[in-house]
Amino acid sequence: MLQLTATDIRSSFINSSLRERKALTLPRDLENLPWDNLDYLGWRDPKIPGIGYVIVELEEGLVGILLRQADGKTKTRPQCSWCEDVHLPNDVVFFSIKRAGQAGRNGDTVGTLVCAGFECSANVRKLPPVAYIGFDLEAARQRRIEALGTHVRNFVRSVRDGK
Repeated sequence: MLQLTATDIRSSFINSSLRERKALTLPRDLENLPWDNLDYLGWRDPKIPGIGYVIVELEEGLVGILLRQADGKTKTRPQCSWCEDVHLPNDVVFFSIKRAGQAGRNGDTVGTLVCAGFECSANVRKLPPVAYIGFDLEAARQRRIEALGTHVRNFVRSVRDGK
């Protein structure tokens, strides 16, 4: 992912008001994030519990979405819809996302299960367990990295396009 500035971040959001964009707390240590190892930029707002932000690069440029964590707990341990890691060291939570444009103004939302702290980029870069003799660990890791990028981009497009 390209290194982003505060201006890049605030101007990328498609499903939030100007007031929400101005009020968001930027990620800590923005200049020193591991940009080469990020498939998307995701963080939780430390000042507003339950709010998260995700920015991804699409063909037409940066697109950011605001996410709201749903109240309540799941009865079983869910799997992240983005990284699909079954050996997660972190929690997975349900986020509700207001769609962009007229659909969002009409109250249309979409939901997803995602790693609570948006650790997906780190999760997919860990070597998976050996599935069988001769299993290509590096190829499996690369497939997971590519799948994560596809899942996140498709989800953000669905928020943007109302589909």
